[in-house]
Amino acid sequence: MRIVIAGGHGQIALRLERLLAARGDEVAGIIRKAEQGDDLRAAGAEPVVLDLESASVEAVAERLRGADAAVFAAGAGPGSGVGRKDTVDKGAAILFADAAVRAGVRRFVVVSSMGADPGHRGNEVFDVYLRAKGEADAHVQGLDSLDWTILRPGALTDDPGTGLVRLEARTGRGPVPRDDVATVLAELLDTPATSGLTLELISGSAPVPVAVKAVAGN
Repeated sequence: MRIVIAGGHGQIALRLERLLAARGDEVAGIIRKAEQGDDLRAAGAEPVVLDLESASVEAVAERLRGADAAVFAAGAGPGSGVGRKDTVDKGAAILFADAAVRAGVRRFVVVSSMGADPGHRGNEVFDVYLRAKGEADAHVQGLDSLDWTILRPGALTDDPGTGLVRLEARTGRGPVPRDDVATVLAELLDTPATSGLTLELISGSAPVPVAVKAVAGN
């Protein structure tokens, strides 16, 4: 498959790029800064320099044409303010989804956040973040032209992955290594029967392929 990942220099995206490249997929990662390109090449991915905060839908669609799947893994980051929650976590996610529709890319996977909710109340930065992610998720969920899956991980850690997870519509809060999030994303891309599902993810006791098959109804 050819897979295009938004937020290609992110911690989860780099892990995912390594996994996909190692299994023989063709991977492109969208990045904002050309100097990040070497890290993507080392992971086996093609760097594509494009700023999703300022690019047009058509410019993004041009990068997506010919892809078999797209993954939105971009984020403003923990040090960013309220404004970039709106322009990246919401705006760039919506732009990327609309561009996928225009480019004819049906398979679309989103890295969201546990607690994402367009109706989330509060004005602290994290409140705004959860609301922005929720609004972006709601937009994707309304696009009939996409075979979307939304993944909402719990608290992300840099612990080594175990390959054992809990993946359900509602898991309750808990931690999950970024390694395992990337492994689940790779498995979701291979499992179109998970289209239309919004899933929470934490560490658990089920091997990733078993957990994904279970939610896919297999």
